[in-house]
Amino acid sequence: MNTLPSSLPSTLSATAQAARALAPYRQYLCEACGYVYDEALGDPDGGLAPGTRFDDIPDDWACPLCGVTKAEFRPYEAPSVDALRARAAASDSTPVATRGGDAGVVIVGAGRAGWQTAEALRALDPALPITLVTQCAGDVYDKPLLSVALARRLDDGALVRESGSAAAARLGVRLLAHTEAVRICTDTRTLRTTRGNLRYAHLVLAHGARARLPDELPPELCWRINHLGAYRRLRERLGDTPRDVLIVGAGLIGSELANDLAIGGHHVTLIDTTVEPLARWHEQGAGTQLLDAWRDLSIRFMGGVQVQSLQRVGDKLRLSTVDGQRFAADEVVVAAGLQTPGRLARSAALAWDNGICVSPHNLRTSAERIHALGDCISIDGQACRYIEPIARQARAIAADICGATPAPYVPRAPLVRVKTSSRPMTLQ
Repeated sequence: MNTLPSSLPSTLSATAQAARALAPYRQYLCEACGYVYDEALGDPDGGLAPGTRFDDIPDDWACPLCGVTKAEFRPYEAPSVDALRARAAASDSTPVATRGGDAGVVIVGAGRAGWQTAEALRALDPALPITLVTQCAGDVYDKPLLSVALARRLDDGALVRESGSAAAARLGVRLLAHTEAVRICTDTRTLRTTRGNLRYAHLVLAHGARARLPDELPPELCWRINHLGAYRRLRERLGDTPRDVLIVGAGLIGSELANDLAIGGHHVTLIDTTVEPLARWHEQGAGTQLLDAWRDLSIRFMGGVQVQSLQRVGDKLRLSTVDGQRFAADEVVVAAGLQTPGRLARSAALAWDNGICVSPHNLRTSAERIHALGDCISIDGQACRYIEPIARQARAIAADICGATPAPYVPRAPLVRVKTSSRPMTLQ
């Protein structure tokens, strides 16, 4: 009886390892927030070098955007329209087009909330007419990466995962780019836009929130980085020469921007009315940890100060505080929180409380056939402007619109990933 040579197991192991090394890189989707982990790119900030296979990631690794663990990820391949049709054919959902007419669904906003709603709807109904209205080009990108792009050496082109036109073609969506939604007429189920009127069977508001600007700061003298277009213009203005940048607001975005700009070679002054950065998470010691990590970076934090005025003096900007301090800078960035624009909501007489009021399980507003999600909503008066809930909200809305098995949205305290490369943290 022949016996296998003792070296065979190790030979097989080496062969398997070689085959694995040659296998195509795969992508994995975070079901909590929609972040896609690409094995080819890895997650350098999270300690994963490019080429790290998903199976080799430690179980306690955190999603770079929302902070959940590896267990929340699944294999992902961007679906084609044909794949979506095949998936829908296997389901028993009733297409909304047969109930709502050709008007279909109109989505206002092409950020993560808008595109994830389009994907969730298309997954349930391949024939549903979907129109997406957006003031920008509609490109698909991860907004949280805007505050860490320099540290990750990402240019503005690398930030875009898919062009708006490509995403629209893939999903069979009509994209109205560079179009502003002006007014909602609930009696005729019409959305008025700068490119004409759109009928809707269902309307989804996903227009987000805008960066809040304190009254003391003239808008023409400062930057608000809440979308890719503004970020691109700031990067162009800063150029490759070290600049003096003053950031007003030391919350999540302000702290991440300060860290990123300092790593990019700029000199940063970060000011806030609170006595430490990330003051919301004081009990978790977030501010203390961050200040300790910044000791070797060109970041000066000044807490407990109130802005009084901002003016241009020569080729510099001068910011004055209530207590008499003055700060000079080449550029001023404001990261003082967000506020929800209310014009569309008022035009439809939607209930409002710190944002558009929605029911927690299906994200319906107070008006018939209008849903809302993301940064523009509030539930029981509480806004939740983090990325993690959006995918769950989109699935709940899609199921409600398409008459599929309900996928109730359950609000929960989100995990917050602080993407400061000098001291990344996951907070709650």
